[in-house]
Amino acid sequence: MSINQIEPIILSLLTFVSTFCGGLFSLKYKNKLHLILGFTSGVILGVVAFDIFPEIINIVNNTHTNPTQPMIALVIGFLVFHVMEKLLLIHHGHEKQYTPHKHPSVGQLSALALSAHSFLDGVGIGLGFQVSAHVGILVALAVLAHDFSDGLNTVSLVILNKNTDKTALFFLLLDALTPILGTISTLIFKIPDDALLIYLGFFAGFLLYIGASDILPEAHSKHSSMKTIILTLLGVLLIYLITRIV
Repeated sequence: MSINQIEPIILSLLTFVSTFCGGLFSLKYKNKLHLILGFTSGVILGVVAFDIFPEIINIVNNTHTNPTQPMIALVIGFLVFHVMEKLLLIHHGHEKQYTPHKHPSVGQLSALALSAHSFLDGVGIGLGFQVSAHVGILVALAVLAHDFSDGLNTVSLVILNKNTDKTALFFLLLDALTPILGTISTLIFKIPDDALLIYLGFFAGFLLYIGASDILPEAHSKHSSMKTIILTLLGVLLIYLITRIV
């Protein structure tokens, strides 16, 4: 293995630390979960608006692809997760009529989807280094900057849906490992732009759903406050600044 192949793997190891620290922070302060969820919803909105959508636009411009395709994928991503969540709740809905519905499987599915995105973060690092060391380092810095939030989001979603701390740690470990696996995978293959475009649209739809339909309403369901609103705005601002600076 050459030095050029080792460097991206070393940087991907740092993403493990960043992601795991974010998840541990969420576990430690889960008694303030409403505040963490408020911040998380802002982060998710920021990721969609300032990270995923610009990437979709860039790929569409570079490949002259029909922009309707990723938007169809976005709608499908939104509706697929909505249908899956509601079917799970209907199947396990033995609570009283007006009892808030949460089910562990919803949190686990969310964590798996976030882990898939983290895998592609690692792929991005590896492909960046295939272009040049400079591009690879910039991509790695961008991934490092938001991986803390990825760990926080993963743990928040798992705990929000009535999973145990042990389950949250398992999915946190999975989310922290996937960027490393993604980086290593680029030594073997490259993802075509058209496939990446569909994935990004689908993932944007998923994030919009869990951010607007699950996380933000839950953040205000019992402890709605100005602090929660401010943290949501700060989450959006943080991702905006990260994407502009990096």
